[in-house]
This record gives sequence, structure tokens and C-alpha cells, in this order.
Amino acid sequence: MSLISIKDVYKIYNHGENEVRALDGVSIKINDGEFVAIVGSSGSGKSTLMNMLGCLDVPTSGTYELGGQDTSSLSDDQLSHIRNKRIGFIFQGFNLINTLNAQENVELPLIYRRMAKAHRRDAAKVALKMVGLGDRIHHKPSEMSGGQQQRVAIARAIAAQPDIILADEPTGNLDSRSGADVMQILMDLNKGGKTILLITHDESIAALAHRRIKISDGRVESEY
Repeated sequence: MSLISIKDVYKIYNHGENEVRALDGVSIKINDGEFVAIVGSSGSGKSTLMNMLGCLDVPTSGTYELGGQDTSSLSDDQLSHIRNKRIGFIFQGFNLINTLNAQENVELPLIYRRMAKAHRRDAAKVALKMVGLGDRIHHKPSEMSGGQQQRVAIARAIAAQPDIILADEPTGNLDSRSGADVMQILMDLNKGGKTILLITHDESIAALAHRRIKISDGRVESEY
């Protein structure tokens, strides 16, 4: 059974004469442990699809099953629970809190999961060590390079050990060397069993994934 199954999904804004079909009958399947890149230019619909995959939004019609559970008609609270439990997010903007150090930034979402203080502290340290920042846990974002900040963001995404890592243009704000480091971390996480969903417009970055799904005008144009 597929980990992710999206079937005939539409996301329509402004119903009627001026309607916009951000997703126009999309159907995809992603298996547990895959590394899949979703590729498309600005306005292609890939960001809308990312929101759907991350349980940040629901379709106008169609179904999205995650681990066999249909998420399409769940409440906001139910979607939030799935996000907290199953999905780790990495964004182009690092979204770190400048007044907190690396460990505190990684711990923050664990507080919302009501994880005990000692447990979340250990989980944050383990995650930071995994991304090569075990010696930088007390540094604040302003004391780190862009690549290091993105690695903190990755540690934050993986600290709770989610099934799925959803990375939205994770190298977009980085130089080529830092970007390569981030992609290597994602590939290593995938080798460790994590399902990686990479959203990108960059074909050279997408080529590192096992499979690419190209989105254009809200539709799946090709898979390769």
C-alpha cells in the first residue's frame, strides 16, 4: 500500500467565471521510503500541492490518503495532529527564532507535542548532532551561516522522528556548497528510512531524488 495516495484532486479558487484551478485533477502515489521531487515553475501548482501533502490545506474535491487515512475531510485540529505526528517541514526561509539558540529552536515544536523537558532536550541534541551541529547547540541564528541555520531547521524537522520530511525549496537561500551539504543530509535521512518530499524549481536539485513529478498548470505533466 502506498504511504501517500492522491486521487483526482482539485483545488479551485473563485468558483465561476473567474475560477482558478490551482490543482486540476492531480493523481499521484508515493511509497514509504521514497525520495520524490515535485518540480515546477512559479505558478505551476506545486506549492498548492505541497500544502495538500503537508495537511496544511484540503482539496476542493478528490481524496488524499496518508497511511491509509483519508485526510480530505478532516477538521483543522485533526490535520494539525497529523502534521505534528507524521510530517517534518523544512522551508526556504529558515523560520528560526533569533532570540533562541539552536537547541531551543529545535526543542520548540517538541513543547507543542507536550514532550517532557528532559526528553525533548535529548531529542534536540541528537538531531543537531545528526546534521553536524553538535558543537553549535548554544549558538543563536545570528552567529551562524545560512547553511548552518538551514541545518538547524532540518534538525527541528527531524527531532520528533516523523515518517515524512517535506522540504520546500530547502536550498533556495543557500550558496552551492551549503546547498550540496543540505541535499546530502536529506539523502542520508532517506537512506535511514525517511520518506522525503522535495519541492523545487531546480532540475539539478531534483535530479538527486529517486523520482521526479513535474507539475504544470495544476496538472501532472510527467513522471520520470
